[in-house]
Amino acid sequence: MELQIVGGGRMGQALLAGLVGNFADSVDLSVIEPDITTRERISNEHPGVAVSAFAASGVPTVLAVKPHLAIEVVSALPAVPRLLSVCAGITTVALERVTDAAVVRCMPNTPALLRMGAAGVAIGSSAGEDDLRWGLRILGAVGTAVPVTEAQLDAVTGLSGSGPAYLFLVAEAMTDAGVACGLPRSVARQLTYQTIAGAGAMLRAEGADATRLRADVTTPAGTTSAGLGQLEAHGVRAAFEAAVTAATQRSRELGAR
Repeated sequence: MELQIVGGGRMGQALLAGLVGNFADSVDLSVIEPDITTRERISNEHPGVAVSAFAASGVPTVLAVKPHLAIEVVSALPAVPRLLSVCAGITTVALERVTDAAVVRCMPNTPALLRMGAAGVAIGSSAGEDDLRWGLRILGAVGTAVPVTEAQLDAVTGLSGSGPAYLFLVAEAMTDAGVACGLPRSVARQLTYQTIAGAGAMLRAEGADATRLRADVTTPAGTTSAGLGQLEAHGVRAAFEAAVTAATQRSRELGAR
């Protein structure tokens, strides 16, 4: 598979690292980046990857630039057969106005930097099922990728796109609570972070179900039951629903501009 990534920023480099790690023998990769310092760094870190300031024609392309630059960059691209955009808020319709490529759009999240991302992938009117599978394969190199409709990408943004920040807030709150209950901050932080990482690993096990896992660790009238009772009493479920809903709505507003 031949592929060029336009944009050598954090997400572009995350996708590059994932593709190199997963498809090193089957992907002919190149990165298009105007900044010479970034090009040199990518060349040093990935010696087998071609790095250039200019995109090539006829090569399937990943668009990984800042959203406000997306239309300008795509307008300047040579003819390419496929375009996968990771630019938040830029619709396939907007991209299709300035390119004849089959347009695929996705919403990844920052854990893609560790190949632990979660992404929704959708196709525009110019793309088909083969293009969707192509996009899923690319995003699957840096985590989990699922097919969605473009209309659902706002909800993907509200849930998994913004989701890491919700969990970082949970980590802050748990750490502060541990300190308030008598633990040194360094100890509370270490225990909190590992607890979240361990719980996440359990959720990733085949057949895992959050409701069952919660029930398995909750003894009636025990310590966990007491803690969960307070979370329910303080409306944690409603708070998370409100957070996802608000972020989804904001994504719709940004996409409508």
